[in-house]
Parts: sequence; structure tokens; C-alpha cells
Amino acid sequence: MLCGDCGADGWGCGVTRLYLAGPMTGIANLNFPLFNAEAARLRALGHDIVNPAEINGGADELVACAAMMPDELAAHWLTCMRKDVVALMTCDGVALLPGWERSRGVNVERTLAINLGLPVVLAAELVWRVQGGVA
Repeated sequence: MLCGDCGADGWGCGVTRLYLAGPMTGIANLNFPLFNAEAARLRALGHDIVNPAEINGGADELVACAAMMPDELAAHWLTCMRKDVVALMTCDGVALLPGWERSRGVNVERTLAINLGLPVVLAAELVWRVQGGVA
């Protein structure tokens, strides 16, 4: 895909707000360290990043989830997904973290984005600075 603004191969400067999608369930610390590191990297390139690790409570979330029983976790997953989908709807595209293929939540988010016509790429492929972006 070519950027409509700058002609760059990929998103270039044409995408302004990206949703970061990656696995959380079953990963130590809900994979928050990877989410936060990748969000920081992409922000340094000038991208406006929506990070579900920030939406869903940060460190307090880790403590709360560790104390939940399986049925509570299932209900909590749905609550988090509802917040995440609302946030995704404010974005221009989706950037996928490693392991996305094995995540039920990411597959919901990815399918929604694709069906809405939003671009979806691997976060690691985003290596250029956004024109006029912060950094």
C-alpha cells in the first residue's frame, strides 16, 4: 500500500493513529513490558499510539488479574476487549506485536480492522519517522 500523502511504501506519513495489538492472556505481566516498549519506540518515530496496556490499568491490572479466579478472568477479558474495541475505532490502522496469531483478542481486533478497511501490519515493520511527527 502506498501512503496517499507522501507516497511511501507502507503507511508512511498517511496514518496518524495506530492501535497496538498483541497477546496478553497467559503471558507474564500480561505482556505489558513489550506493549510499553513498542509503544515508546513507535512514539519516538512520531506515531500516535493507542496502547491497550495503558487502557486497561497498568500495574494495578497485573495485581488484580493475579488474584482472579478463572471465571472472573473470563468476564474481565470481555470487559477489557470492550474498552479495546472502542479505542481501536478511533485509530487509522493496527500494528501487530509478535505472537498475535495465537491471541483470541488480537484476532478479533485484526478481523474488525480488516473488515473496516483499516491497514494492518507488523509493528516491527514500522521503522520510518512520520513527517511532521514528534521526536
